[in-house]
Amino acid sequence: MGMLFLVSCKVRESYIPPEGISDATLYRDVNSNDTTSIAAIPWKHMFSDTLLQKLIEEGINNNPDLKIAISRIKQAQANFSQSKAALYPALLVNASGPVLYSDNIASSSALFQLYGSASWEADIWGKLRSSKRAALAALLQSDAYKKAVQTQLVSDIATNYIALLAFDAQLQVTLKTVDNRAMDVDIMKKLKESDVVTGAAVVQSEANRYSVEVTIPDLRQNIRITENTLSILMGRSPGAITRGSLTDQHFTTELQTGVPVQLLSNRPDVMEAEYQLHYYFELTKAAKTYFYPSLTITAQGGFANASIPQLFSASSLFGNVIGGLVQPIFNHGLNKQRLSVAKAQEEESLHAFKKVMLNAGQEVSNALYNYQTATDKMKIREQQISFLQKSVEYTKELLKYSANTNYTDVLTSEQSLLAAQLNRVSDQVQQLQAVISLYRSLGGGWR
Repeated sequence: MGMLFLVSCKVRESYIPPEGISDATLYRDVNSNDTTSIAAIPWKHMFSDTLLQKLIEEGINNNPDLKIAISRIKQAQANFSQSKAALYPALLVNASGPVLYSDNIASSSALFQLYGSASWEADIWGKLRSSKRAALAALLQSDAYKKAVQTQLVSDIATNYIALLAFDAQLQVTLKTVDNRAMDVDIMKKLKESDVVTGAAVVQSEANRYSVEVTIPDLRQNIRITENTLSILMGRSPGAITRGSLTDQHFTTELQTGVPVQLLSNRPDVMEAEYQLHYYFELTKAAKTYFYPSLTITAQGGFANASIPQLFSASSLFGNVIGGLVQPIFNHGLNKQRLSVAKAQEEESLHAFKKVMLNAGQEVSNALYNYQTATDKMKIREQQISFLQKSVEYTKELLKYSANTNYTDVLTSEQSLLAAQLNRVSDQVQQLQAVISLYRSLGGGWR
């Protein structure tokens, strides 16, 4: 009995979460014990643009990938319900009787039966309960998968929305630049008439204008492609997207990461990996129970009689209860194979969990540094644009009054200014998308 007790305790050991989830160094250069995290902020509060909120809500309601994830939850729920039912006896009802093909058959040969049977496996070693816990882990894993899909969906919609606004802003800068270059052409023509510049300067100014104008079709194509991408994310046919402007986009929330251990309750793919580990842990426990005896109790009872009118009489009543104890001895190595596979799957899921945690730490670290990089660039970019604007103004004035200045100087200044203005848009996009990436990396978006 003592040996059986020890075996029972070993088979019934409880699941313990893996080590390493509380690693304080998971986020590079972040040393904080503050548990406040932007992952806990609902997406409606994270994104203040009401037009973006509508797009996200439409995506959550209609996105095909999210609907697929919900279907998987329903499948897992069905499996879990069945695993709970496996703990109870199986009940069957049977009715039988002869089919008389000829009147010559003696009635005494006929036997009519109506009986019920029940079979129950005593869960001595916890095999059925382990299977039930495994099914529960699979159900929770499917729910975490749905949350992961939603987190990614919210991030994708917000990221593409910002990209769309960026293309709008770049198009506005380009169109305004084309207008300015057209004015330059007129000025060059007047200066040529005054013998201030040559015909080459006029031709260069024309080419300068078209070098900018030729980029407009690509920008409009990018806008259309991004609109189509957003439409698909929202589960609708490709079409136009109602939107705001890039200058209206901002985040007032302080970028707080919390502590790494919170990834287990915030980030869905980490939850999913941990539930998968728990699932295979329970399957390993269940596989161990096949090496020990199983106790099955079978009961049967009902009525049997050669005459239908007498079928329900007291003399027709019968019943029996049988208990069976089965100890596996040789099963072609099936039990060993089942346990070896289960252990390998549990080991694989442990490594997969650790990999997910490391990836999460990397994504958080990258998003934080990306945000800081964009912020630094924006400060420097404003200085660059300010001086380039002055450079364009000065070279244009010098072209009118100084023989030492030609249109090439103006051209160089204008091209540098346009590039800086377009890069300013890119800097702002980088900063905004870094916040979105950090929000997703920490697990925000499913609340």
